[in-house]
Amino acid sequence: MSGNWNKRRTFGLWLACAIAASALAAPGSARAQVVVVANGSPITELDISQRTKLMAAGAHKTPSRQDVINELIDDRLKIAKGKYYGIEASDKDVDNAFSNMAQRQHMSPQQFEQVLARSGISASALKARLRAQLIWSQLVRGRFGTSLEVGDADVANALRGTNTPDSVAGYVYTLYPVTVIVPNGSPPAVVDAKRREAENLRSRFAGCDAGVRLARALRDVAVREPVTRSSAELPEQLRDVLAKLEIGRLSVPEATPQGWQMFALCSKKETSSDSPAKREMRDKIYNQRYEAESKKFLDDIRRSAMIEYKR
Repeated sequence: MSGNWNKRRTFGLWLACAIAASALAAPGSARAQVVVVANGSPITELDISQRTKLMAAGAHKTPSRQDVINELIDDRLKIAKGKYYGIEASDKDVDNAFSNMAQRQHMSPQQFEQVLARSGISASALKARLRAQLIWSQLVRGRFGTSLEVGDADVANALRGTNTPDSVAGYVYTLYPVTVIVPNGSPPAVVDAKRREAENLRSRFAGCDAGVRLARALRDVAVREPVTRSSAELPEQLRDVLAKLEIGRLSVPEATPQGWQMFALCSKKETSSDSPAKREMRDKIYNQRYEAESKKFLDDIRRSAMIEYKR
């Protein structure tokens, strides 16, 4: 398998290392023992063990036992408060959030689940955490929606404070996603052969009209419908790629769970209405407001909660 392809599996390596340092050994009966009850919802040794591994993987260090218990208590309280207001996260919503996490690691949900399992983490443990996050996000946005809104004036004032011009331009791109499909479970030789096919297509792709027709005529090549995205909506890595790409050409192949993906750049228009700098500042202000309101709300809930430690 090519080096580029292997780099996409780095998540599994650091996750495994983090888990190895924090794995807990306990008999099955002890792991099922209830440690805390939060508003009638039990938290077991198994819950604590699984959450410890998740938190260690994300922070690259083993959290304290009390920090783990506190996060689990918060999750139980968030879910309970959501139910009080009629807010729940469906299994489909949770599965979609899980799939999005896998996609960010350039894996399919099945591959991501296997990586977690090899590290001693069950997919259900991660999905339990995601469910609480989804419910809490809906609850906070619904309760504090008006105070969370970020206006253009807020963004402009904040940018002036950083000496960043608020009129800095962004771009609106029209892109065709093109993927040379690699069947699941393909051996390294096939993966590499498909990469060469993608590079060959890239070298022959000259102009979107003729290039898209050429790609659609090839076997094992998928061309999706065009998408329009502003540079503010794109991840930094892709923005950098498109900034250097000529109109009518394909980007360098990138490994994905489906195969080698490229983007055909078919148009590029400058815009000052939105830019990466503006989007970044808007998100920063929103997140600051969200975290402040979230903390106050959770503190209020905790003060009236029934939390009982069993041992």
